[in-house]
Amino acid sequence: MKKLKYSKAQTFVFKLWSREVSGDEISEKESVILELWKNEAIKDLDKKHIQESKLKVLAGLESYFKQSHKANIFSLKKNMYRAAAVLLLLFSLTGFLGYMFFIKPDVYVAINDNQTIKLQDGSLVMLLPGAKLTVEKSFPADTRVVDLQGDAVFKVAKSKKHPFIVRADGFSTRVMGTVFKVMQRGERKTVELYEGKVAVSSPGTAVSYLTPNQRWTNFGMAHTAAVINEKINKQSGKKTSVLMTLTFNDVSFRSIMEILYKNYGISIRYPEEIAEKKNYC
Repeated sequence: MKKLKYSKAQTFVFKLWSREVSGDEISEKESVILELWKNEAIKDLDKKHIQESKLKVLAGLESYFKQSHKANIFSLKKNMYRAAAVLLLLFSLTGFLGYMFFIKPDVYVAINDNQTIKLQDGSLVMLLPGAKLTVEKSFPADTRVVDLQGDAVFKVAKSKKHPFIVRADGFSTRVMGTVFKVMQRGERKTVELYEGKVAVSSPGTAVSYLTPNQRWTNFGMAHTAAVINEKINKQSGKKTSVLMTLTFNDVSFRSIMEILYKNYGISIRYPEEIAEKKNYC
């Protein structure tokens, strides 16, 4: 939606107002716009509230009109009601513009290509295809918070006083100033840290703290968190992954064994009677 400058919208509304009150002809297109705005203005009001609003506006306007004789009273009140209706419309439009410009969050979506966004605090966010970033109008506040769907790489402007939090689907990443990547593949969530330090939290697990070249993941399972250290072998040049920590809460023993086998090829024999026993670590 293309944003209109408030001054232009204000001029347009007062133009319609003057023509409505004066009785001048209004074009068909302008009538449609007026009708849409009127419907928007009163959709959340019942008839009693609408009548009360009209009477309050009339009471405020009545002193500005001269009532020279009784014959003009009907016409006067008719015009006043029309003015009140337009004022109600104006109040609605003002609220709409205020919501659009001062309240409604900014939403960024990367459709087919990467999209880089520079936030007001100087932080850079590169959204990968399909990702969506939502930023409240209050950003940056004492705590800088954004909401992410999909994958993105963050380069956060450093601030010791104002933490930066990325809220994703079922987990969040808290940083002070760093470069990291957030990935979401269905139930599998991952945070990769390149620079600085981050704290990753998810329901049912302890907070995990990452240092550079470490990765946090839940392995696609709720109440599970692991920190993996990524190292490069100096001789072969190949990357190796070392499991640093694995925590879980209310997860079956069978599920834990499946995680170890799928990700590290570790197979452990265990009695079948403990397979569904819930473990806490």
